[in-house]
Amino acid sequence: MNQFALAWEFLADPANWSGAGGIAQRIQDHLLYTCLAVGAALLIALPLGLWVGHTRKAADSVIATAGALRALPSLGLLTWLTVELSFGVRLPLIPATIVLVILAVPPLLAGFVSGIVSVPQSVTDSARAAGYSERQILLEVELPLAASTMVGGLRSCVVQVLATATVVAYIGLSGLGRYLIDGLALQDYPQMLAGALLVTALALVVDLALAGLQRQLRPRGSTS
Repeated sequence: MNQFALAWEFLADPANWSGAGGIAQRIQDHLLYTCLAVGAALLIALPLGLWVGHTRKAADSVIATAGALRALPSLGLLTWLTVELSFGVRLPLIPATIVLVILAVPPLLAGFVSGIVSVPQSVTDSARAAGYSERQILLEVELPLAASTMVGGLRSCVVQVLATATVVAYIGLSGLGRYLIDGLALQDYPQMLAGALLVTALALVVDLALAGLQRQLRPRGSTS
């Protein structure tokens, strides 16, 4: 029997879905790590992205820097933080969250800045001429027009974090990465394949949901 058939048997077995170490629980844990990291990253990227985009100060440099940060090696950084932080081994969720936040901020920041900058200068100038305050321009003009692009950044961020959150299993946390780590240790390749399929399916479902939201927020009359 080939590996795909064995992986499908693993996924189709109801016994593998229940319990503390079941698929359902690990999907929930995986989503928890992702939401925690994306939520923390939003607290950093949203105000910074709105300010840079609205003021147009160093927007190109911020986008370039955000792109460069995506090249950081997640597993290496996770291992280093876990060892270097005095509480890293006892509280592995902290270094794991830090690494995922570092991964999440660049696509969010790039999407937010790009969205605001994409609003034509003539539109914001017209709003100023009409007596709008800078706050009103940001909230009532720029944000509605930039919302679709900003959700695109969020979409890229969430999918990237979902896929990379598998590495947290390397330091003993739960999530779908456990099937990859445990399967490798036991040379249980169907389990590893099942884990990879679950991560892929979860990322696709979340991506489709955010793609739908992005389409809903697209300005009327836009064909892009």
